[in-house]
Amino acid sequence: MRRLRQQLAALLLGAALLTLPAAAVPLTLNGALLDVGDAPLYGDTTYVPLRSFLEELCPDVRITWDGRRATVTRAGLTLIAEPGESVLVYNGDRVSLPRPVLLEKGRTLVPVRILAQLLGYTVGWSHKNQTVLLTTDGYRGTWSEEDLYWLARIISAESQGESWAGKIAVGNVVLNRVASPEFPNTIYGVIFDDRWGGQFEPVRNGTVYNAPTDESFRAALACLNGENTVGDSLYFLAPHLTSNHWTMENRDYVTTIGAHWFYR
Repeated sequence: MRRLRQQLAALLLGAALLTLPAAAVPLTLNGALLDVGDAPLYGDTTYVPLRSFLEELCPDVRITWDGRRATVTRAGLTLIAEPGESVLVYNGDRVSLPRPVLLEKGRTLVPVRILAQLLGYTVGWSHKNQTVLLTTDGYRGTWSEEDLYWLARIISAESQGESWAGKIAVGNVVLNRVASPEFPNTIYGVIFDDRWGGQFEPVRNGTVYNAPTDESFRAALACLNGENTVGDSLYFLAPHLTSNHWTMENRDYVTTIGAHWFYR
């Protein structure tokens, strides 16, 4: 009986979600648009139709439906998605989801981030284009080895002791500046922009030349592949470490991650 009540509650939650307006979200893989049909956004979670998503990415996949749940099989993979449940069963393990699996117009809808990560993809989000960005290991688009190197160095120097999200955020600011007409159009140029005595403290004190950590290299690659935690922020500072609060007084606040406050 308890199990039945839990299932009913989850299904009612899914039904409530489906009554909310949902925008279709585009998805890209290594920069190329994916044709997965309608990928709706409910709240802050992008869903994808399980069958069309997997058939687009994994041509050898087999998907069956027993009237209650979808079962996905391919070499080395078994995945079960049951509408109303807030988990996927992946090779026997239960993997939590941010929102429940949904059933809409005969389609099984699954939150894309967890599903794509289980398949080995890196998942990012473009705030500017409102697009889900899927990338494969090692993909860098048009970025060079030098770009990766210097981005890793500034991330390492600026975000020691910060979380993964904080490291990504520092890299995001650098890349947002590259894309902005207000700043130089290369990663190296942004880092060593010497206006107002220099833009980054590690350049002024020389710590930008220290060997970057392995995690900073991974964070730099994730940033170049589209992972984003601070949207279109162009500035950050640690208020308790500086007496220069020009940014706080003149730019729009976005968010705080760890010791850093971010502004656009």
